[in-house]
Amino acid sequence: MENYVTQISREDLDDLREAFNKIDIDNSGYVSDFELQELFREASFSLPGYKVREIIETFIAGDTNKDEKISFEEFVSIYQELKSKQYSETFRKTISRRDGIRSFGGTSRTSSEGTQHSYSDEEKVAFVNWINKTLAKDPDCQHLLPMNPDDDSLFKSVRDGILLCKMINRSQPDTIDERVINTKKLTTFKMTENLVLALNSASAIGCTVVSMDAHDLMAGKPHLVLGLYWQIIKVGLFADIEISRNEGLIALLAEGEHLDHLMSLSPEELLLRWVNYHLTNAGTETISNFSEDIKDSRAYFYLLDQLSSYENKEEYDMDVKIDMCGLGERDLERRAELMLQQAAKLDCRQFVSPKDVVSGNSKLNMAFVANLFNMHPGLQRAHMNGVDTALIEAETKEEKTFRNWMNSLGVSPRVNHLYHDLCDGLIILQLYEKVSVPVNWKKVNMPPYSALGANMKKLENCNYAVELGRNVAHFSLVGIGGENLNEGSPMHTLALVWQLMRRYTVRVLSDLGDGEKVGDQIILNWVNTTLSQQRKTTQISSFKDKLISTSLPVIDLIDVIAPGTVKWDMVKREEKGGLKKDDKLNNAKYAVSLARKIGARVYALPDDLVEVNPKMVLTVFACLMGHGLRKANR
Repeated sequence: MENYVTQISREDLDDLREAFNKIDIDNSGYVSDFELQELFREASFSLPGYKVREIIETFIAGDTNKDEKISFEEFVSIYQELKSKQYSETFRKTISRRDGIRSFGGTSRTSSEGTQHSYSDEEKVAFVNWINKTLAKDPDCQHLLPMNPDDDSLFKSVRDGILLCKMINRSQPDTIDERVINTKKLTTFKMTENLVLALNSASAIGCTVVSMDAHDLMAGKPHLVLGLYWQIIKVGLFADIEISRNEGLIALLAEGEHLDHLMSLSPEELLLRWVNYHLTNAGTETISNFSEDIKDSRAYFYLLDQLSSYENKEEYDMDVKIDMCGLGERDLERRAELMLQQAAKLDCRQFVSPKDVVSGNSKLNMAFVANLFNMHPGLQRAHMNGVDTALIEAETKEEKTFRNWMNSLGVSPRVNHLYHDLCDGLIILQLYEKVSVPVNWKKVNMPPYSALGANMKKLENCNYAVELGRNVAHFSLVGIGGENLNEGSPMHTLALVWQLMRRYTVRVLSDLGDGEKVGDQIILNWVNTTLSQQRKTTQISSFKDKLISTSLPVIDLIDVIAPGTVKWDMVKREEKGGLKKDDKLNNAKYAVSLARKIGARVYALPDDLVEVNPKMVLTVFACLMGHGLRKANR
């Protein structure tokens, strides 16, 4: 079957990939032939059953490897052929080269030969300008900045890993201990270390990096570089668009709406509601998206005007008057430019050009609005709609770690609120497949759910998730039922999620047999034996050992696994009276970043070591054990 991938526009290809990933739950790169009809439905190209059966018969007849599985490239070929036959004229227009889209050949280990990737010039320019502004004063980045938005500087700039590490820390402060970043005498080895550190740290903050490695980034593959930067930037932009971190968002509570529902909204949904809150106050029309509805700049003019006239101006040190005359400009691109000149008065002219506004680039417009929210939310804490703020519980460190872990694995949809987003069982079922527990998707109720009986369908999924946990995964789920997951019970949900994360972590220990058979004692014995063989005196009695609070056992273990990695002048050793809390935290930050730098995908936080959280401590040692065993077997 001829491959037509190179003829499809970037937007269409992205849409097809998104549809494919929703069906390819286990990220195997294939879907089964019986899933093809559902896949076409996801791609908004519904076909009658008889037509799908005809396609399958034709496909199987020409399937050279006879595996009856369909790769993404094969799916795109089928889709292209159908589109060409039925909508030749329309489709020829669709696949014509679009402004601002560049294509380039090349392959990666996860794509078939001949696949053509594309990237957006607009996104490249937006990210370059944002990075130039964000890191302008960072002394470690002066050899790279400012980058030129009109050439390929961005793709070359990731080669040494420094910019990536720095941007991760701008998005989520203190994710990387910057003492660990190699900044001098940058050999290929040291640059690779930085990139490994960046990828593992990006994973720890919830970015999906399963399709890339240090070699891909060092080669500056544009689609991977842009994809990773967007994820990192988005994490930072969305960090405070969450009620427990910004109580002013309670002002967005609709009449008769429960706080729980508002708290369950995604950052994108909250942003849209925030914009409409201000548009309503301005007495003008609201919007329903960041694409079609913002093309005429009208919503932006009124939003900027509302924010500039916000009565608590002194809180933001603002004394700005928005000129609304631009609304009278007929040329939309010129109008957008006049609007952005007003945004510049608030120091918020980032991410979009006039062309991006008029074309309705939803990704860049959402970034523009998120930055505007972060700079000038224009929400008064006094307007709490009668809500008792004591009822608002901030996300715990453990919940955040679990959420980031799930998102890093590429679950769909993305998890924003741990309990609400898991209450239909679908994320949990995806996680089962990540740990090699087979799921019969024919037994699963998929969205959209009909209004009548929707919760029953979700409950059935949760019951199935508990059944798999008990009977197939052999988890300890005493007292846990599907209704507990469906209701979002923190205690019961965390109990299951922890066992899934533990299974995922120890699964890398394949040399010791199946992951689920690796008990805590085996890991503990390996840690102590490895330390004692190099005459390290920091052996531990359990994963609750108070010595772990110093992080010295972890740092010593890293020194054994990767000799020469530890800079001992950075490490505080115990003296009389023990280590101070600040010294413990500094050691922990150093230990976690070192572990990620040598290649261990650690999700635990430095605080987990200082507080000796036995669950997370176990994952740190298990990751180091897996890395150590892989290295020994090379």
